[in-house]
Amino acid sequence: MSKMTQEERNAIVRKRMLDLQKMTVLPMPPDSPFVKPLRLFYTQDGREKIWDIIRTHDAVYIIIFNITRKKLIFVRQFRPSVYFAAAQEKLDEIDVKKYPATLGLALELCAGIVDKKISLVEIAREEVIEECGYEAPNSAFEKVNSYRSGVGDTSSTQTLFYVEVTDDMLTHPGGGAESEGELIEVVEMSVEEVKDYINSGKVESPTSFLYGVTWFLANKQDRYL
Repeated sequence: MSKMTQEERNAIVRKRMLDLQKMTVLPMPPDSPFVKPLRLFYTQDGREKIWDIIRTHDAVYIIIFNITRKKLIFVRQFRPSVYFAAAQEKLDEIDVKKYPATLGLALELCAGIVDKKISLVEIAREEVIEECGYEAPNSAFEKVNSYRSGVGDTSSTQTLFYVEVTDDMLTHPGGGAESEGELIEVVEMSVEEVKDYINSGKVESPTSFLYGVTWFLANKQDRYL
């Protein structure tokens, strides 16, 4: 494994993530492999109604706790949807000088979409290896819950896992699949740092992150006392 520290690797990844040269907003093509916009027509209580939805892949999310150093392991990525929401532009080219790429950074749980015909725990295990570099056996993964990602416009199923790892399980730096263009920072936070973050009033993270962290604090306190 590389002798660079995690901070040095993250600095390199951060530089590449923030190298945003151009972003253009276009209508959704009908052949997207990730999301499919649909319109539902239905009759309820004698009234005709319309509801627009987005069909997405199911996903797995993993809370990772390094019991060697009592650290929670997260990932940070540039998310175009987060960036677009911050820029609030219409169908046109976004001024990347006016809106810096830092607006699109999000702190998240290690996660992955369900797009393979293998078990959910195996998908979770592969994501932990790929994104964070820890090789844990399937038996180390505890299923926490399966739940709906949303009810307004999407309704995929998300499955949350918990896994404890050690320094000995760290076999490579992580950072995602280079062949797929992934740029991922691996972020370690102490329990107190995580508490401060979620209570800061400015959480740049999705609801899956908040659910996972809240579950950890409510159920695994004995691992860091």
